[in-house]
Amino acid sequence: MTRKVILDTETTGLEVASGHRVIEIGCVEVVDRRPSGRTFQRYLNPERPIDAGAVAVHGITDEFLRDKPRFAEVADDFVAFIDGAEVLIHNAAFDTAFIDEELKRAGATYGRLCDRASIVDTLELARRKYPGQKNTLDALCKRLGVDNSRREVHGALLDAHLLADVWIAMTAGQAALALGIISQPGGAGATYGVANGQLRVRPRVLHASEIEVAAHAARLDALDKVSGEASLWRRLEREVEQPA
Repeated sequence: MTRKVILDTETTGLEVASGHRVIEIGCVEVVDRRPSGRTFQRYLNPERPIDAGAVAVHGITDEFLRDKPRFAEVADDFVAFIDGAEVLIHNAAFDTAFIDEELKRAGATYGRLCDRASIVDTLELARRKYPGQKNTLDALCKRLGVDNSRREVHGALLDAHLLADVWIAMTAGQAALALGIISQPGGAGATYGVANGQLRVRPRVLHASEIEVAAHAARLDALDKVSGEASLWRRLEREVEQPA
């Protein structure tokens, strides 16, 4: 089982060195390239004012956070969720610096994020795959067909869901090559031919099982819940189901 956690944060400002703090953590668990349905999300009282520029980005206010827990109060639950996973973060250096500072404030026993999990920067992955192109989360959603129409402001859990879909789409080709091609001629379902003197292999078609179809439906339910309306996939399904 390959367990990954897609993580995002919202903060009071841009510079951890200036004392800015985490105000929201959002995590989405992905197991064997499928969202498991498990998430971790907390709003946090940063015990300091939020910069006006940050409020414009994420819409979270000082008043909203006044009765929320401090990071130290949720540290155990957070560490338990990410412990032992491969953590995927877009622009990992930013979020990791903030998380590490919060863990340090919570107590020396927590260590750093890299002590608990391996860290993968999806921004670096995108830059290698799409060199010279814009690789923000919004740009990747547009490029890969991930519906981000509800992203009017940033939100850690919503952005973690979007990044999960982006990562799955961005790395889908590698999985298809690994799983869809039968290496030895004569395998059931594969077709072969010769073009320009080279053997060409056409991947077999793998149909979704009942369990996979149910998992897909559960994922769409989760997207609908986060967005507050039918996701793009659901709308397309309805259009296909409507009689001509």
